[in-house]
Amino acid sequence: MNRLLYMLRETFTSLRRNVAMVASVILVTFISLTFVGAAALMQTQVDQMTDDFYDRLEVSVFLCTENSTQSACPTGAISADQREALEVSLEEGAASQYVASFRHESQEEALESFLESRGESARTASLEAADMPESFRMLLHEPEEYPIVTELFSSAPGVETVADQQEVLDQIFAILNGLTIVALIIAAVMIVCAVLLVSTTIRLSAFSRRRETGIMRLVGASKSMIRLPFVFEGVIAAVIGSLLACAATWVVAEFLLGQWLSQQVPGIQFIDASSSWIIMPGLVLIGVLLAVLSSWLTVRRYLRV
Repeated sequence: MNRLLYMLRETFTSLRRNVAMVASVILVTFISLTFVGAAALMQTQVDQMTDDFYDRLEVSVFLCTENSTQSACPTGAISADQREALEVSLEEGAASQYVASFRHESQEEALESFLESRGESARTASLEAADMPESFRMLLHEPEEYPIVTELFSSAPGVETVADQQEVLDQIFAILNGLTIVALIIAAVMIVCAVLLVSTTIRLSAFSRRRETGIMRLVGASKSMIRLPFVFEGVIAAVIGSLLACAATWVVAEFLLGQWLSQQVPGIQFIDASSSWIIMPGLVLIGVLLAVLSSWLTVRRYLRV
């Protein structure tokens, strides 16, 4: 117990002597781990959005109309028999095993939905129901099976084209994943800076206390007794920085994602502060491990005991 109290006393004495360097370590650790936390939050958000959107992923089978091109609809507008055949396929035919539910959208309903999404304007005022295609909208049991459903209907008589939201969603998720990678790259650079700063701080501290460590060697102090105060110094600075990063991660999750973005984009379910609590232990662990490794390697190399 006395040894531990002595090492802690030496650690805090050294921290007071190197306030500027310790503050730099805290700041760089805080910034780097904040980027790590932001990247983790972003990936959690992407995973949640993926599950949410894929559950609502629609496959749309657009039917031929009088305005369809000859190449897409060589037989002209869809007939009643062709429409009935598609419904039978969806209800009890080849497609039924993949389709969880479906609905028919008439040309009038398609026009109404289009006007609701785009709003009234000079460009949309001239549109008529005949200009819009009717369609079957399907939700699948397994969204990943959309290529099979697309193949089943793309060549069916009376079908002009088959479309799904997968391509758009993949583009969105690719952008979000790219931002996650950028955040991780920045975090990695900042973590390297933090490790170098910890090493520099320990070296300066060891140099300033070389007389004390020499006396300790003469009186028979063990290697761990001499080295541990320097390691504690790096760990304390890293823990403070990681705790600040945890606080920043919580603020981002609670206020930016959970409140502000949820209000701005009501159609998307955003994560909240509960997700940050899962990430926080990892941030502290990363900070402590980096500090322990960099401090211990530095004292082994530069502190001769």
